[in-house]
Amino acid sequence: MRLLKHVHNWLDERFDWAELTAPLRKKSVPVHGLSYWYFLGGITLFLFGVQICTGILLLLYYRPSASEAFESVQYIMTRVQFGWLVRSIHSWAANLMIFTAFAHMFSVLFLRAYRKPRELTWVTGMILLFLAMGFGFSGYLLPWNTLAFFATKVGTDIAGQLPVAGKWVMIFLRGGEEVTGATLTRFFGFHVAVLPGITTVLVLVHVLLVQKFGISVPPGVEERWKGAPEQAREMKFFPSFFLRELMAWYIALAVLGALAAVSPWGLGTKADPFAAAPVGIKPEWYFLFMFQSLKLIPAKVWFVDGELLGILVFGVAGLLWLLLPFFDGCKGGRGRRLIMGAGMFALGFIVAMTIYGYVAK
Repeated sequence: MRLLKHVHNWLDERFDWAELTAPLRKKSVPVHGLSYWYFLGGITLFLFGVQICTGILLLLYYRPSASEAFESVQYIMTRVQFGWLVRSIHSWAANLMIFTAFAHMFSVLFLRAYRKPRELTWVTGMILLFLAMGFGFSGYLLPWNTLAFFATKVGTDIAGQLPVAGKWVMIFLRGGEEVTGATLTRFFGFHVAVLPGITTVLVLVHVLLVQKFGISVPPGVEERWKGAPEQAREMKFFPSFFLRELMAWYIALAVLGALAAVSPWGLGTKADPFAAAPVGIKPEWYFLFMFQSLKLIPAKVWFVDGELLGILVFGVAGLLWLLLPFFDGCKGGRGRRLIMGAGMFALGFIVAMTIYGYVAK
């Protein structure tokens, strides 16, 4: 104990813990009936941390080449002690992270937490969601199994339909005209270096913006507090809210561990570029609503290719979604009503098309 106290005092003399932790001690969190939605951002960040830790462990054995990737994952799952569990946790954490990111996005939207001056908080959060989906897409190919190979082929084919730059984008993603070992190496680079680097910087910016502008209070609660200031309640971020957030992390970890143990992530069969594509191949659930929508569009809509039209619609919709906060201030509340309507439509559309994608043959 004396040694620990000595070390603490030595560090305190050099870093001044009181000054470093002052922002945390000053920060407060509003307390109201919808406060539980505030936990989603922290849970998403926690799952991102799980991804980093398990990803580093997998890197110790993974080999990013077409001739060795599948066998290295197989070795991890069958020969490395608890390797199957680490891989299952990594895969399930990726899916849960994207799910909580979507839930966080819709909670921010419906609670109108994007309002001035938090527009950039929304923008950075949306870019982080897109990056999370990029993690899912790039990581899906790394085991080099049959489903991943053909799903990547379909996904990059869709990217190739983009106007003007489509062919270049497809070649850039694949590292050539076809999905080969060069594609695997390139996706590995995206997954373990490029995307983590960009994501880490954006996470820091996002957290700093939350720190700068604080946590938003829903408009209805805000109006009620203005009329009755004595009802306004807050709790200190540290330690009160932080301990509650920590409990949410424990729950997320329990769910993650249960899923990984009860339903271990499978490996499938090794990819064969010369084999026929499996019947009914589908992407991961977070891309399924877009994939299924593109399948429903006719081959030609007037003189425009149907798939190209669908990609353009999703692209424009994504851009408008990114800029949603800037429409909130339209006169007469029209912007707010438009955003709420768009949010309800988007949520219903994503859920309905995802379910349809799973049940459709």
